[in-house]
Amino acid sequence: MAYIEIRDLYKIFGPRPKEARRMLDGGASKNEIMAKTRHAVALQDVNLSVEEGETFVVMGLSGSGKSTMIRCINRLIEATQGEILLEGRDILKYNREELRELRQNHMSMVFQRFALFPHRTVRENAAYGLEIRGVDKSERFAEAERWLNIVGLTDWADSYPRQLSGGMQQRVGIARALCTDPEILLMDEPFSALDPLIRREMQDELVELQSRLNKTIIFITHDLDEALRLGDRIAILKDGMVQQVGTPEEILTSPINDYVADFTQDVNRVRVLTAQTIMIKPRPLQIDRGGPRVALKFMEEQGMASVFVVDRHRRLLGMLTMEEAIQAVQEDRREIEPLLNHEIDKTTPETYLEDLLPIAAQRRWPIAVLDEEERLIGAIPRVAVLGALAGTPDPHGHMDDTMVEEVVDALQQAAN
Repeated sequence: MAYIEIRDLYKIFGPRPKEARRMLDGGASKNEIMAKTRHAVALQDVNLSVEEGETFVVMGLSGSGKSTMIRCINRLIEATQGEILLEGRDILKYNREELRELRQNHMSMVFQRFALFPHRTVRENAAYGLEIRGVDKSERFAEAERWLNIVGLTDWADSYPRQLSGGMQQRVGIARALCTDPEILLMDEPFSALDPLIRREMQDELVELQSRLNKTIIFITHDLDEALRLGDRIAILKDGMVQQVGTPEEILTSPINDYVADFTQDVNRVRVLTAQTIMIKPRPLQIDRGGPRVALKFMEEQGMASVFVVDRHRRLLGMLTMEEAIQAVQEDRREIEPLLNHEIDKTTPETYLEDLLPIAAQRRWPIAVLDEEERLIGAIPRVAVLGALAGTPDPHGHMDDTMVEEVVDALQQAAN
């Protein structure tokens, strides 16, 4: 069972939600229901699961239901129907005391508009959750200062929110949310009010912070680039319904319908796709399986102009080109190892395409993808990089002449 499970969740705003639900089950659209009953269908049949320690991003346009959903999780908005299970217990059935305990000790929220108290100092704002919990002043201030140090605001502890920039105010909001040491952090478009440069910095800080804290984060955004950057997995909502759930690469490379495809068509793929996404299964030659003649025959059979050569444990030893193999056969040479090119471009599965572009622009040979033990696990031919840029991550996918020209231009620009 997942850490958090959302099952069959509905939220219908209006005094007669059952009537609207019957219309919904009968096939009426949310617009028809609004026109006939003045009821707003915000969520319908939402089913999601969130793993412990995961950054789970929910994204959609305005009116998609994403902010309503996150508020149903902590019951700032009461759901019409469904279950929200936290470690198997339904939050929607909590009594008032259980709900208060959940909010004070296990779940915190960061809002879009900071929601800081203007008459309180940064330290007092950060310590507010502990104050509500009844923690002694000296203890809560000490804990607040610890978190202010983590978010880089130690020197501003005695300042007031009006003296801080927007990005700094949002850091205070994050420190306040973390000060109670919650297991779950709900973030409702926390960076959308910031200018682009500060927003990018805050995203970087959240990624770095999460790498240390390993909190369970549910993050709401309308920005796909932000979702792809932050999310371990992403759920895309439209009209209160889940369209697709997947990893950033799954969303980008395998959109489930036209709506998701439209979202992803303008995404900067080089900052999302990784070597693992575009690599192909390698066909290496084991060094003890024969000499240059065997290698030449192997390349001819496989239609390869070069081959990676490995030891019996698949550790990469070098690359042999067809030209070198042909010359060695003509000279009746028997050993492969002296022929190997050791100046091979290597990468890890996690490397982003953005970092592979300059290599692909300047080299004709495939890039070797190695695991932590230097074993060959993938190969990235130049055409795979071209295909990923063109929106066809399959390295064997077809690209017309126009697409090739466009991506070659992109590679040349990357090289410069």
